This record gives sequence, C-alpha cells and structure tokens, in this order.
Amino acid sequence: MLTDLTKKNTLIAVAMKEELSLEQADGWNVIYTGIGKVNALISVNRALKEFKPDNLVNFGTAGSSRSDLKGLHEVTTFKQRDMDLRSLGLPLGFTLNDHINDICLDRPGLSCGTGDSFVTTNLEIKTDLYDMEAYALAKLCLIEKIKFFCFKYISDEANENASSDWNENVSKGGEAFQNYLETLSG
Repeated sequence: MLTDLTKKNTLIAVAMKEELSLEQADGWNVIYTGIGKVNALISVNRALKEFKPDNLVNFGTAGSSRSDLKGLHEVTTFKQRDMDLRSLGLPLGFTLNDHINDICLDRPGLSCGTGDSFVTTNLEIKTDLYDMEAYALAKLCLIEKIKFFCFKYISDEANENASSDWNENVSKGGEAFQNYLETLSG
C-alpha cells in the first residue's frame, strides 16, 4: 500500500541525477543506479544490504507509444521486452527455465516493457511504457520479498523524435515526483 512508504523504510532507485535531484527527494534515501538492467540490479542489490528497506521505489523516465499518456504514472505490470527465445518455442519476453516472467502487482496501474535499448519505434511486445530498469528491479523485489513501487514520468512518445524529446523532458519528471513524495510525508 502506498501509505506504507516512509522516509525511514523506503529506498528510491533512480537511474540518473538528471531524473531526480537529491533536493527534490529531500530526506528520502535515494541511490543512482546507472542506466540499464544490469547496472540497476548491481546498485540496488548493494543498497539493499546497506539500507535494509521494506520498500523499493523505482522512479524515472519512460517512453510511451500511447499519445494519450502524459505526466507521472504508477506502473504495476512489468515485462522483459528484449528477452527473445521464440525460436525455442517461448513467447516474446519469457526466459527458459524461469518461473518468473511477466510481473503483475496487485493494484491498478500501467504496464512497462524493460529492455536495454532506447525505444524509437513500435515494438512487438505491447506495453503502455518502455524503460530500461523497472522489470529487473521488480523481479529482484519479488525474489527478496521487498514491496515494490514504480513511478514513471513520460518523457517521449517512443518514436523517431524520442531522443530529442527525452533530452528536453528528462528533468521535468523530478518535480512531479517531488510533489508526489510531499503528499506522502504529510
């Protein structure tokens, strides 16, 4: 439950300082993971040992192929968009011999496809948003039994203009997320 988030029991994982400054997350435990699934997992795994949080929040930017989506949104369904073992008979996004594939949290929200590429065109796997860290962090939290929350600010429309749109909007989400954090702290 979102009301369980407090500054003391929550760790916020953000890929880059450009997405959320420490001033915007005043008093919250924030780590910068670096971009991508591997960097996010290494950084968060180390931080879990240090902070021992009850909750992990992933905040960052995301592209969307839905033109009706703008601003800050909670994400509750996570897919691994660059795992492709269809030649072995598995659906796109599924890993061989892995019982954890798509991850769905028990609350309403958007879906996000995570992969190690910046999305500039329509993808075969259909999700509301596209990012580069959330699926890996959701899976880590599921395995480690840590409550996971994810909020993404839509920075671009995952099209041919995505790179320039992202560069223009990467820092805008921090203010929206700061406003959200202020509602939690009273």
